[in-house]
Amino acid sequence: MTSKRIAPSTTAGTAGTSERFPDFPPREDMQNPIHLHDPAHIASLRLHYGDSETTLVMGEVPVAWSAGQREGIRIPDLLIAFNVDRAGIIDRRGYAIEREGKPPDFALEVASPTTGVKDYTAKRGDYEAYGISEYWRFDASGGLCHDVALAGGSLVDGSYHPIAVEWTDDTHCRGYSQALGVHICWEDGRLRWYDPESGGYLRTFDEASAALQEAASEVRKLRQRLEDLGCFSE
Repeated sequence: MTSKRIAPSTTAGTAGTSERFPDFPPREDMQNPIHLHDPAHIASLRLHYGDSETTLVMGEVPVAWSAGQREGIRIPDLLIAFNVDRAGIIDRRGYAIEREGKPPDFALEVASPTTGVKDYTAKRGDYEAYGISEYWRFDASGGLCHDVALAGGSLVDGSYHPIAVEWTDDTHCRGYSQALGVHICWEDGRLRWYDPESGGYLRTFDEASAALQEAASEVRKLRQRLEDLGCFSE
């Protein structure tokens, strides 16, 4: 695929640190709240990668060569970048590639009926042009909005080469993200992240909440046993 290159701004890097991206209207559909925010995937990924000062894991961050750019800006549903100035990106309200000195490492788009085709055509080309190392697409419908349920591409010589996605049965498939070190999974229309090092999934909000409740219950039981043994005095 031949990508249309987005030319870097000739004034990029000359503005002060207060230069910011323009404001963009919020997304109108429910795909991101349903598949990213409500399950708490962004929070789970932030906890997994740890260093909040130099690691950006965030949804709907504008990406361009510079904050002063006004055309060709893209806003992926999920953006991940390592060894960057997270506070500066937040202050500028977007990811300025020339200021960070590197493209983002990972972008993901969640399919919607209104933008699905654009995700695997125009957006794919623009993310190639920006040099984003990996670009993934997730379609809860199984391919009605995108061309497939799950797809990933790794940037090689300026173009995305397909990342293998393996179907384990009719409702489960996964592909390995070299950029993130985890498997990205499509499981009966749900997005999941599997860490091969720990041998488990990154927890959703419901799973983390259940684990906390179970831990609190065990603490109460232990305290009661200690009280029964007279370990606490008035």
